[in-house]
Amino acid sequence: MNSYTVLNKQKFSLGKYSLVPIRNEDKFSIMKWRNDQIYHLRQAKPLTVDDQETYFNEVVARLFKQQNPDQILFSFLEEEKCIGYGGLVHINWTDKNAEISFVMDTALEDHFFKKFWQIYLRLIEQIAFTNLCLHKIFTFAFDLRPYLYEVIEEVGYRKEARLKEHCVFHGKFIDVIIHSKLSVDNFFLSVATERDAKLLFQWANDHAVRQSALNNDPIEWESHLKWLKSKLNSPFTRIFILYQGKLPLGQIRFDYNIDTWEIDYSVDQQFRGKGLGKKMVELAISEFESPCLVKAKVKKQNVASLKVFQKLGFEQIHVDSPFVTFQKNIL
Repeated sequence: MNSYTVLNKQKFSLGKYSLVPIRNEDKFSIMKWRNDQIYHLRQAKPLTVDDQETYFNEVVARLFKQQNPDQILFSFLEEEKCIGYGGLVHINWTDKNAEISFVMDTALEDHFFKKFWQIYLRLIEQIAFTNLCLHKIFTFAFDLRPYLYEVIEEVGYRKEARLKEHCVFHGKFIDVIIHSKLSVDNFFLSVATERDAKLLFQWANDHAVRQSALNNDPIEWESHLKWLKSKLNSPFTRIFILYQGKLPLGQIRFDYNIDTWEIDYSVDQQFRGKGLGKKMVELAISEFESPCLVKAKVKKQNVASLKVFQKLGFEQIHVDSPFVTFQKNIL
């Protein structure tokens, strides 16, 4: 597999989906998709086999060894099958910004456009913000696909500008829409490790967390370490930490029990009241392969958490004072 000198990690994954340095074996699939979708690309004419061979041999091959390449391209994989490609292009290393590029398999657009765009964006954000420490990434799109804007705005991209009659399309001038996200706006989940033991211990013993927990007793350090090691080694538990940039904001845990993943989460006390619980649960459930059933048991007095699950479309299935149980099928 090719590797980029500029990256200290070469594979970025989210469940069964991943971005890897663009593979030579995918070049003719990419050529076909670009020719199929030429209407929304900055591509003057259909590509030929010779065009594609020349591009990979003379342009792409050089990118892997450059310290500051002007673009970094990836194959977008479902397991090992390429279902799209894209990357960061027009990279400005001085101002720390880059444009996002993405083209998916044309045959998948009708049914998976939203899903694959949003997975791809989460992966490319890992690369841009966490690995390359860019400040800003943005999309530059001909005003031809309004449904694209809804999809990317849903995951935190802001409409920054409309460039009036900026490009010629079929003999007519059309607008270009720019959406962007800053590193400070980048929220992501990281799988917890034993290095997070102290942080998780502090959060677990927070007074409000203990009051809202099923068991209110304080937790001892040695018990916590033993519990955490057991959970991290269990295939029936998944623990994530929510970050904004390098700032840890809270934790969410899923425990598997009789065909159901049960949720437990908490937000650092200094960041409560900012909607982070909803953001964390929403991000976390997208980590799971569908279909699956997710449940949460919440104390009635924990109004903030009750609202989180209600807003995310969880169904209230049981009230057993002092608890309310919610569930949602992830399809």
